[in-house]
Amino acid sequence: MKVEINKVFSIDASSSNAWKFLQDIPGVAGCMPGAEITEQVDDSNYKGAVKVKVGPATMAFKGVITVQGTDADKREMKMQGKGQDVKGTSSATMDLTASVRETEAGKCEVVGIAEVTVTGKMASLGGRMMNQVADQILDQFGANFVNNVIAMGEGAVAEEAAAKAAEQPKELNGLAFAWGLLMGFFRSLFGGSKS
Repeated sequence: MKVEINKVFSIDASSSNAWKFLQDIPGVAGCMPGAEITEQVDDSNYKGAVKVKVGPATMAFKGVITVQGTDADKREMKMQGKGQDVKGTSSATMDLTASVRETEAGKCEVVGIAEVTVTGKMASLGGRMMNQVADQILDQFGANFVNNVIAMGEGAVAEEAAAKAAEQPKELNGLAFAWGLLMGFFRSLFGGSKS
């Protein structure tokens, strides 16, 4: 099953800082709670792991990230990630193009376009459910990414962002995702109104 994901994160910081941070693969991976780079094989290849806890159950995934190309002029990076859960019941491949563009002086946005292919148990969730899960994960990732970029600046705002980045959860909160999915289901059932 294939799912396409498009996300834009606005950042009240310079595009040069956002581009610099985007190229820090371990730093970017650390923006996703529960994810970490476990080994840098070379300049373009990394090994990593992700853990998701849902109540007493923990799911663990291992995978590789390959930086397929970087265009400094366009401030664009192409990557591919491949992973499989440690029990071998699901696997996923993601082709991602991420870019930084300046919106106005001192502000920018990061644009991510991804195609995710999943097999096994994960594929049984269906496209709509996969999109909702992806939105939950990417919103949490985006908030952490933004804080890390703002923290590269100076002053009280940068210090506050650095404190938030340091306090980010160390694992994906599966219960929060489940709640988000439930709310998404009810919104779709009752015409998209939010309570």
